[in-house]
Amino acid sequence: MGIDFGSKKIGIALTDESGIMAFPHSVIPNDAEFFKTIETLVQEREVKEIVIGHSLDLAGNPNLIHAAVEEFIADVTLSLGIPVHLEPEQYTTQEAARTTGKNTQTDAAAAAIILESYLTKLKN
Repeated sequence: MGIDFGSKKIGIALTDESGIMAFPHSVIPNDAEFFKTIETLVQEREVKEIVIGHSLDLAGNPNLIHAAVEEFIADVTLSLGIPVHLEPEQYTTQEAARTTGKNTQTDAAAAAIILESYLTKLKN
């Protein structure tokens, strides 16, 4: 599962059954229920690992959302017991908007770009 973690919305992407290609799945609100939604999806889709965008500013330092990402990683590790990997995410939302146009699924497309980047590194 790939995640583009934002302060208002969370983009989610999944791989095909063989874990080779990433596809946008959904965009959910970053609210009090988001973790339950992700937990349910992990169980239903038998997700084995999560790749989340490593949120840094232009100087390479953690940005404001990074603390929330770290908290999410701790929650996943404790609650779901599956590995979580950080993958650089600078400009993925802009890249997704250029590719698919800015729409309600842009954050899911950004999550797919993050996940695809991770999968490419695994292949090489």
